[in-house]
Amino acid sequence: MSDELRILIRRSLAGSQDAMLQLVEHFRGRVFGLCYRMLGHRQDAEDVAQETFVRMLRSLARWDSTREFEPWLLAIAANRCRTALASRKTRPAPQTLAVPVEDRSGDLQAAEHLNEEMMLALASVRDEYRQAFLLFHQQQLSYAEIAESLDCPIGTAKTWVHRARKELIEALSRRGVFEEKQYAVRSV
Repeated sequence: MSDELRILIRRSLAGSQDAMLQLVEHFRGRVFGLCYRMLGHRQDAEDVAQETFVRMLRSLARWDSTREFEPWLLAIAANRCRTALASRKTRPAPQTLAVPVEDRSGDLQAAEHLNEEMMLALASVRDEYRQAFLLFHQQQLSYAEIAESLDCPIGTAKTWVHRARKELIEALSRRGVFEEKQYAVRSV
């Protein structure tokens, strides 16, 4: 962890509003990115990211300074996302509005289509697998950091990332995006 981050945390613990805002600003993109990828809806991701930072600031005094800060913060975000996903099951799914894309280039349309297919397929992956996958591929955390964030052994984190890849490939194959045999998933 950088000295700058340690200073921000110390100042935040001392009650500096400016330091708290800088700390939030420093991690805002990563936390929102994780929330958006897990929840798939911008408004929900914004709400959960805000809840995450409120919880972080309330719990900052209990953070173990011998451990890395970012995995701790992302664990809070992942837990908030899990809670939001669980409560989402009890409310109706939001309706989406189709936007015509005729004026866009073929490559852009193909990329948007693939991104949409990835998000749909990723939504079908088991929650803990999806979280490990996103922490590894989107947040670029190590397996040790993922294990710390998800409170599991390193071997379990590796297995979850591997299984997420496998389920993602199977889901994309079922949707006809590509043939599964093209993408062999190595075991961990």
